[in-house]
Amino acid sequence: MAKNSNEEYLKFVIVGHVDHGKSTLIGRLLYDTDSLPEEKVEEIRLVCEMLGKDMEFGYVMDHLEEERDQGITIDTAQVWFNTDKRNYVIIDAPGHVEFVKNMITGASQAEAAILIVDADEGVKEQTKRHAYILSMLGLEQVIVVINKMDLVDFSEERFIEVKKELIHFLENIGIEPSYVLPISASKGDNVAKRSEEMNWYKGMTVLQALDTFEVTPSANESPMRFVVQDVYNFTKRIIVGRVESGIIHKGDNIIVLPSGEETVVASIEEFLAEPTEAETGRATGITTRDKLFFDRGNVVCMQSAPDQLPVVTDTIKARIFWMDKTPFTSGDSIYFRCATQEVTCSVEINSVMNSSTLEPVIFNEGEQAVIKNREVAEVTIKTTKPIAVDNFNEIQTLGRFVLGYDDTCAGGIITEL
Repeated sequence: MAKNSNEEYLKFVIVGHVDHGKSTLIGRLLYDTDSLPEEKVEEIRLVCEMLGKDMEFGYVMDHLEEERDQGITIDTAQVWFNTDKRNYVIIDAPGHVEFVKNMITGASQAEAAILIVDADEGVKEQTKRHAYILSMLGLEQVIVVINKMDLVDFSEERFIEVKKELIHFLENIGIEPSYVLPISASKGDNVAKRSEEMNWYKGMTVLQALDTFEVTPSANESPMRFVVQDVYNFTKRIIVGRVESGIIHKGDNIIVLPSGEETVVASIEEFLAEPTEAETGRATGITTRDKLFFDRGNVVCMQSAPDQLPVVTDTIKARIFWMDKTPFTSGDSIYFRCATQEVTCSVEINSVMNSSTLEPVIFNEGEQAVIKNREVAEVTIKTTKPIAVDNFNEIQTLGRFVLGYDDTCAGGIITEL
């Protein structure tokens, strides 16, 4: 498929239980959209012939990514393809339970998701956990594909059975999938072309369904957030950081949080350039008219939008996903990191839930609450000094955070300020 002239990109993540067919679906999408070099296709075909197998599209990821001595996917990977409508970036997220952290990282970058389920095995624990994480991250554009329909003789009855079980779970976590499709990624049924084996299915293919999704509006339209990473003193004092949302211009009246000091942007600074503005996602530098005290973790916003400023507080309510083998006990001191802000904090555990069954974890009277690996908790976090944050549903960059010691132990979103 020739590259289209549309510069629009949509990022989506493929999640689901290990061995339910994520890599095969990615390989099939690349193959069916002519996104693979012919020599790569031939190379894979020869490998499969040597092994006495049909074309194995799962091998595509093996050849495109670092896959791996132990035969497992160890990180998220990004690959590209395009349809006649637009360009796509696939964020592959490993299904192994040990790599939930990587799955969350991948999903947090996506605008849409495909949740894949094996028609033969049905809904598994990791299927539910990944679905819950999609819900927690607020992903609303979701396609469910029930894969390996060839293993169940393309049975409509089996499709309906698996679909019913999964939809019941998704309703409990607030996900309403846009489409539920029966597919065979290995055979190509209902991926890029309609299946001749499943005439009972009258819906869209995977590519047609993806093409109906909307690209997330640019964060340029959101309230401006410039997070400070460092301050360089050359012939002038340059505050460097990244524009996480909105646009910062030369001449803007700005306020620095959490101090609340106000000044004006004197210049936008970039090497061998003299820009007058910097958009969302841009790593840049600014100088200010007044010599204020800036420090790593400060958040620069617009004075002109007082009703759109982050909240400066030392107490937040949040939902966290614990990803460390060592359980967390209420009251333990741990670091809180949001953008470039990092402070120590204490965490009060309000409730704990199993992320795959959605059942609450009950603690006996007098028993101290703990959060174990892969459990979800509603918590109240109290930081040792004020931070500038947003509700996750309003501005995600300053609404999500991590908790940790030497390494990250939990990811979370701010639900109430």
